[in-house]
Amino acid sequence: MSQAGEDAAGEDAQHGDPVESIRGEARGEAPVPLSVLDLVNVGEGYTAGDALAASTRMAEFADARGFTRYWVAEHHSMPGVASSSPAVILAHLVSHTRRVRLGSGGVMLPNHAPLVIAEQFGTLEALAPGRIDLGLGRAPGTDGATAAALRRTEKLREGADDFPQQLAELVRFLDDDFPDGHRYARIHAVPGPVQARGTAAKAAAHRPPVWLLGSSGFSAQLAGQLGLPFAFAHHFSAANTLPALELYRESFRPSAVLAEPYALIGAAALAAEDEKEAHRQVLTGALSMVRLRTGRPGLIPTPEEAEAYPFSPVERDFVDSWLANVTYGTPDAVREGLDALVKRTDADELMLTANAHTPEARIRSLELIADAYGL
Repeated sequence: MSQAGEDAAGEDAQHGDPVESIRGEARGEAPVPLSVLDLVNVGEGYTAGDALAASTRMAEFADARGFTRYWVAEHHSMPGVASSSPAVILAHLVSHTRRVRLGSGGVMLPNHAPLVIAEQFGTLEALAPGRIDLGLGRAPGTDGATAAALRRTEKLREGADDFPQQLAELVRFLDDDFPDGHRYARIHAVPGPVQARGTAAKAAAHRPPVWLLGSSGFSAQLAGQLGLPFAFAHHFSAANTLPALELYRESFRPSAVLAEPYALIGAAALAAEDEKEAHRQVLTGALSMVRLRTGRPGLIPTPEEAEAYPFSPVERDFVDSWLANVTYGTPDAVREGLDALVKRTDADELMLTANAHTPEARIRSLELIADAYGL
């Protein structure tokens, strides 16, 4: 993207009133605000309905105990992940929560027309004013064949390369401010600012704050250049965390949205009453990832199946590497590990996620972590 294009996209992304709700509040004894990322895991013997019911319970718990955000992530063609439609899930969670911010962690923008996303999240904002976050990623959230089916094109690289332009277009729709003469100048995302009467009302109209998500340097640099909050996927790209955060902070330009950088990191964390049980639970997620990476995605296996699985040497190396980036164990051990992660990364917020077989294990983990921090 040219420098002129970056400047134009930056102006688009920074348009509108400052978004005070970006910066969360640390509660209890937590060093930074704590949030939740939900993949709506479906385990062996459970249904998507069971997983979604568990997500509702988790969101209600997060709302009651002072977690800052509850985000769901777009994934496709993965039997063990029932979060293919974040906007639909969020619309349901709106009616079950009162305070916690609800958002996407994220919507994969190249999979969708920007106008569609503006309409979906404009609707969510109308349902829960001031409580919606729009997190955006440029990855497909699935394999290449599924991405081609979603986008109805084989030219997948173009979607990722066009991400800055797609972002600028989306923000224009959210703010309803295409310039005169633009081919979209007479198109309005509804619900949206066009429904506000008078210029003062339009200027005061809320719209979801935009976050950029990433697991490499591209989105980190773009978020910094546009003065946007940045969420990094530490839970599956830990080796890139420090370089990406450094690039984000070095690239940051103050905007109408943020005067200083604000970096959230996703952290895999699971607490149980004892370390052995925590290890049994996280091993199910590790085996699930082995199968996904080798083209065999399925439901989250049971702890018994994971413990009995004959890992090859290569698979065992992968599992060891994967678990090294998961904070798990007793509540005190998880708290100690998360505190160390904050110190190591200087993250402004932690978003906790856990892959486990049973809904009860995920919910209990969140309860134990909340108790450990006095939330």
